[in-house]
Amino acid sequence: MQLPLSIRLRDHATFENFLPADNQQVVVTLQRAAVSDNDDATALYLWGTAGSGKSHLMQAACHCVTACDEVAVYLPLRDYQMFAPALLEGMESLALVCLDDIEAIAGQSEWEEAIFHLYNRMQANGTQLVVSANSAPQGLPLLLPDLMTRLGWGLVFQLNELNDEKKVEALQMRAQAIGMEISDDVARYLFSRTRRDMHSLFALLERLDHATLVAQRRLTIPFLKVFMAGDT
Repeated sequence: MQLPLSIRLRDHATFENFLPADNQQVVVTLQRAAVSDNDDATALYLWGTAGSGKSHLMQAACHCVTACDEVAVYLPLRDYQMFAPALLEGMESLALVCLDDIEAIAGQSEWEEAIFHLYNRMQANGTQLVVSANSAPQGLPLLLPDLMTRLGWGLVFQLNELNDEKKVEALQMRAQAIGMEISDDVARYLFSRTRRDMHSLFALLERLDHATLVAQRRLTIPFLKVFMAGDT
């Protein structure tokens, strides 16, 4: 199946680069779903706040499937206007389909119906569907009640947000994944002076990675002070 998409998975979005903390059961379930070859796959539904790791885990599962020479697709529904619901036709033949941020298409009847029918086809085929959202299924403002019902049929997991200590650890793990080193002191200094959601922290980390490469400097507190002064 040729997908008319150019959605590239993030290289660092792997299970090895994810800090499970209180989400160990979710990680294990996704790992098993990504490598299992069975005819009775159970749909998975992940929900949590922005930055809780939903997109990372879905992309990690796709990496896992691809490594097994199977075909997986990751579809960020927040960008649904870039493609048409007809894109979902035939996806039930893939080993894994990940639909991220399903709340983005709530109220879009054509998309809701297309996902409803894809869900049914994948269940009949025994192929793996993973859906993510910012709320539990019953909290989605969907027009199609049957879709809400279907989403609650499979395994539903809430991703727990990391506490402050684990966020620092996750920041250091992400830094290591992109070839940076962040000491405990630097990580805590950074953490205490910026927004604490993981999206903001990881975005800042990418800017710091670029800045240190340009300056050919290590990431130290003095460097960080200069950077943040110029970043305000």
